[in-house]
Amino acid sequence: MTHNPIRPWRDIQRRASRQIHVGPVAVGGDAPISVQTMTNTDTSDVAATVAQVLACADAGADIVRVSTPDEASTRALHEIVAESPVPIVADIHFHYRRAIEAAEAGAACLRINPGNIGSPERVREVIAAARDHGCSIRIGVNAGSLEKHLLDKYGEPCPDAMVESGLDHIRILQDNDFHEFKISVKASDVFMAAAAYRQLAEATDAPIHLGITEAGGLVSGTVKSAIGLGSLLWAGIGDTLRVSLSADPVEEVKVGFEILKSLGLRHRGINIISCPSCARQGFDVIAAVEALEQRLAHIHTPMSLSIIGCVVNGPGEALMTDVGFTGGGAGSGMVYLAGRQSHKLSNEAMIEHIVEQVEAKAAEIEAAATDQA
Repeated sequence: MTHNPIRPWRDIQRRASRQIHVGPVAVGGDAPISVQTMTNTDTSDVAATVAQVLACADAGADIVRVSTPDEASTRALHEIVAESPVPIVADIHFHYRRAIEAAEAGAACLRINPGNIGSPERVREVIAAARDHGCSIRIGVNAGSLEKHLLDKYGEPCPDAMVESGLDHIRILQDNDFHEFKISVKASDVFMAAAAYRQLAEATDAPIHLGITEAGGLVSGTVKSAIGLGSLLWAGIGDTLRVSLSADPVEEVKVGFEILKSLGLRHRGINIISCPSCARQGFDVIAAVEALEQRLAHIHTPMSLSIIGCVVNGPGEALMTDVGFTGGGAGSGMVYLAGRQSHKLSNEAMIEHIVEQVEAKAAEIEAAATDQA
């Protein structure tokens, strides 16, 4: 029930790209689209930064980026890398020496912004450090920090300028025989970012890191990211992504996975299918879903759960989910297991019982996967 059969109208053909590695995580090629986030702690505060990295990793982050604006941050990176269960990307701006120090400290990847890292000679020094220490590089083009000569040429930030910037810096890496790189062309404007990414996808086979930069708060930023990233992913573009929100980094990870789950590109945790509720509801759907989201956050096994307030759509939705509950009358509803009616249940007992059913199903799926392995 968890994995729907492939249908032509929902099949996404991913763009062919080279594969690189960020530490042990493969990016590009046939690797799963990885989800990233970035810490917002003071990097020199090792305990706080590690705690946030661990929280993000527990939420499913495949890669975590940390800012390294000064020597104190790159010194702290040694310990952060040692305690992190996921690869760490060092975010570099303005001073190329920080990139070299981060490579020496064990960063798995160096994110450099070509518009503010400095001269080609300094970029070459960064390349040498990355090669010596086994780092990959992300070329991070941003509409808000394009090179002056490109702004003079195009008059303003635009997709052509962003892609030209990225290709110029790809050329520098390739001229130095360095090929372990990915690239992003981010903008806060959804149309500009999407146009730049589509153009970039035609111009290079490098793995592409997706993002709508400075997207906004949790609600507005989620909507902008879902539209921008979703349209690109649907077109097969994107090998790794970060949802940029003015919110807890853990929320970025959750939203990233929800975008991928909605397109069938990654499967992790519970996919809850629930109605918005109305006067027909047989129980408080909104409160029930909120409670179940919290109670089932520890489940990483891909599963589907339908929570529908009445019998209009409830039975039909439950037929396509692993576990379901459809509101009825007289204070009770129907429990569905593996798409079949199973038993009636009182509304008062629903939360605890559904949690038990989901946990049991998750254990069953995990046991079967272990046996197959």
